[in-house]
Amino acid sequence: MGNLLHHYSEEGAYQFVTFRTQDSIDPFLMKLSKNTNLSVSAKEMQIDEYSDSLDRGCYLKDEVLHIVMQHIKSLEPDFYDLIAVSVMPNHVHVLFEQREKLSVIMQKIKGVTAFKINKILLQKGHFWCKSYFDKAIRNERHFNLTYQYIKNNAIKAGLIDQSLRFYGIYK
Repeated sequence: MGNLLHHYSEEGAYQFVTFRTQDSIDPFLMKLSKNTNLSVSAKEMQIDEYSDSLDRGCYLKDEVLHIVMQHIKSLEPDFYDLIAVSVMPNHVHVLFEQREKLSVIMQKIKGVTAFKINKILLQKGHFWCKSYFDKAIRNERHFNLTYQYIKNNAIKAGLIDQSLRFYGIYK
């Protein structure tokens, strides 16, 4: 899944961002990402549903889950105002108000966590998939739907540690 998407970035904008572990990308996801008959949002929903049932690249648990969650929280308020985050076994959803360029935010999140996670897992190389999905929030309804989606993602997937996987400012 190459970095073919145009990323919208504007300080003060609310962003919904999803990024995945490199090992969670498989031929089905590659084929789906190249499907020109689906909108980007429709593709992302199908990818999320598939990823929730996938065992590939599911490193985001236990100590690794804690590292990702704590690091994302630690970037507030310098890089964004964090609204919600859900750390799934092989991907992460984040909702925030930008304080910095989106590319800088994603580098701060993915770079530091990849280094720490690779050290724990005794591996080298790319931990996160290079690309990420971002969607600027259009209005209050879109904001509320996105927040609820992030909040309920681990519940919908039936994860037993769901309470550790979600942080939000509106519980």
